[in-house]
Amino acid sequence: MKKLTLTLAVLLLIAAAALISLPSPINAVAVDIPGPRPFAGTLAANDTLQSTHIIRLPAGQRGGEDVARDALGCLYTGTQDGSILRKCHYSDWETLANTGGRPLGLHFDDQQNLIIADAGKGLLALDPKGSLRVLADRYRGEKLGVTDDVDIGADGTIYFSDASNRYPLSAIVHDILDGRPSGRLFAYHPQTSALTLLADDLAFANGVAVAADQSFVLINETFRYRIRKLWLQGPRAGEQDIILDQLPGLPDGIARAADGTFWVAMYALRPAVVDRFHNQPWVKNQLAKLPAWLAPVPRPYGLILQINADGEILQSLHDRAAVAIGEITSVQPEADGLYLGTLHMDRIGKLAY
Repeated sequence: MKKLTLTLAVLLLIAAAALISLPSPINAVAVDIPGPRPFAGTLAANDTLQSTHIIRLPAGQRGGEDVARDALGCLYTGTQDGSILRKCHYSDWETLANTGGRPLGLHFDDQQNLIIADAGKGLLALDPKGSLRVLADRYRGEKLGVTDDVDIGADGTIYFSDASNRYPLSAIVHDILDGRPSGRLFAYHPQTSALTLLADDLAFANGVAVAADQSFVLINETFRYRIRKLWLQGPRAGEQDIILDQLPGLPDGIARAADGTFWVAMYALRPAVVDRFHNQPWVKNQLAKLPAWLAPVPRPYGLILQINADGEILQSLHDRAAVAIGEITSVQPEADGLYLGTLHMDRIGKLAY
């Protein structure tokens, strides 16, 4: 037994030495991130989301990241294989198009064009006849990184996030370990096709939501566990505030409700391993060398938050074991309930009011 133990120890040392000798795919920097808020008060843990009504995707389809609803009440989502799916109350799911990439954020404009933030293809539009076209996939001649979420202002301006300009979606773990923010927030102007950079150096720019009065836009910084407000109008136009930080999880999508509040989807709880070593670049460089199946993955957890325009948490809804739904990436408030999207699951959800 001692000989076997010694042999295993030697093999582990050899493997560790080999790992250390390999070049790292990242060049991490130290990041000082404050700890999470406790699960207390309006963040107190519960299992309200376990009553979510499950809407199964077609067989073999997974990852309905976002959910949008058209003027007729039909539901739309985009899946891992690039499909754009539609489900009406009188029919089952049908495939309308395939982007050839990874559709993430979805939103309808006034002409009932489905605006799509596609991680690989850029900002797209699917018209009511099923024709797909590219609105924007480059900025100043360089390809966009990870086009992530989208919202549309009252004047038709399309606000969308470019989560990372350094790593593709397939290397999302590298982005959080790296520590150097490269996310951006853009405004696309349909009348001129012009693209305006509104903010950069965001730590994985994710969910986007415009205020009811159009005075500001909210943007989630997933890898800093916080939400920023960018002022669009008034004396502070162009300025930014962090309205909510120290979140207990990874904020993903965000959407404005009819009452002017906002719903925030929390993909997962904060990854403890990453939090522990955020200020140790050498360790993070070594972690980035590990194969994907050894990457630090947070345990499944379902969580959404309702906040006001000042970032005050009004309520939180949980599914602590992700029994009904977890990995929540979007919350779409509609008159009949909250529609929930996920990154990998075989379903979307609806939580009735």
